[in-house]
Amino acid sequence: MRFGCGQALSGRATNGGGRTERCRLPGEQTTLPWLISPITNQTFFEQYWEKGVLVVNHNQPGYFSSLFSLDEADRVITTLDRHYPDITLKNADRPVIADDYVTRDNSVDVAKVYQLFENGSTIILSYLDSVVPALESFCRSLEHEFSFPFQTNVYLTPASAKGFKPHYDTHDVFVLQVVGSKHWTIYGTPLQFPLAEQDFDSAVHERGASTLEFELEAGDVAYIPRGFVHDARSGDSISLHITAGILSYTWTDLLLEWVADACLSDQSFRKSLPPGFARQEFDRKEAREIFGSLLQKISGDLNFEDVLDRFIGEFLSARPPQLRGQMAQIKVLDHLGTNSVVATRPEISFRLGMDGDSTWVDCGRRRISFPPYVTEALRFALTSSEFAVRDLPGTLDDAGKLVLVRRLIREGLLIVEPQSK
Repeated sequence: MRFGCGQALSGRATNGGGRTERCRLPGEQTTLPWLISPITNQTFFEQYWEKGVLVVNHNQPGYFSSLFSLDEADRVITTLDRHYPDITLKNADRPVIADDYVTRDNSVDVAKVYQLFENGSTIILSYLDSVVPALESFCRSLEHEFSFPFQTNVYLTPASAKGFKPHYDTHDVFVLQVVGSKHWTIYGTPLQFPLAEQDFDSAVHERGASTLEFELEAGDVAYIPRGFVHDARSGDSISLHITAGILSYTWTDLLLEWVADACLSDQSFRKSLPPGFARQEFDRKEAREIFGSLLQKISGDLNFEDVLDRFIGEFLSARPPQLRGQMAQIKVLDHLGTNSVVATRPEISFRLGMDGDSTWVDCGRRRISFPPYVTEALRFALTSSEFAVRDLPGTLDDAGKLVLVRRLIREGLLIVEPQSK
């Protein structure tokens, strides 16, 4: 592992062995370790998160084959009726415009798409986590670990081609090389931690000198923080990579929400500015004092917990549980016993709380209420990786434990492990 390269803190990690194998699907809460192994989560967040580029060479070309493939890319392009801008094309060496491959109803002309690809353009398949189950599961698991939304785009690049000129992204990314290879160059960081509206502009932002170069082969992954200028060119064969974008909530977002709360709850913030404030002779002293008093109100009156809880609610409401296989789960309910082993559904995000005379679980856009006497058992059930029904703590008898577990399975929060069906 090496550190330091111009402005970029960089690292490279390698897994030994060159044997090609199909890795297991990432599941439950193990996706980040699977993605960056042998780097640990702790090392990643302490040394790389928002600080510098990480490159991991897995030395296993099939490492990401469970997520996507060239054949799957062709299926998306040719059979899913994706429209522009879900499918776009880019070419750093010559301009490509939508009229070159998009029809009047925003459909894409598949034949033209592939002709432009043959001539050096990169095909970008956006938001594929919304249509490819493996990528949806991949994003959900990472969302569980980060508490940020994730989005995946796929980039299909012909040999010896470049889709984009040097630029930075306004979100952090993991780049997963699935097929072929790409040579990446990292430049400067003209704007630290850009917000979503602060896009790269070559007329304003200097790309800087090259600070790091690396090759991603099939099975390798890189983490690139937002604001790091970069570009990439494919090797001597077709390249396919997945970009997982991390749509972080920032302190700016939290502060803006905080100020919005103040404006809605206190009439002082809603008063007009002093008449004539734009005139040359305007005396700013009183206005400055009013502004200072409003800042003091913001820092003293508002509840941080309420604002943070609102962000948590927003995050959870956009992430309903994936209920694939629910039909099979319902079928085994009548055979459930106290020796049955159950587990929380993989990648589920939820919040457990109490309100008056009930205990509730927020999951997706639903609030599921339970009587307070099951709180201890409910908390255990939702925070244990797996357990036998008989092991639920609290005051419930065996019949009560089965009632609770069946309810949690019906709500999509628990699943019966295969060995106990």
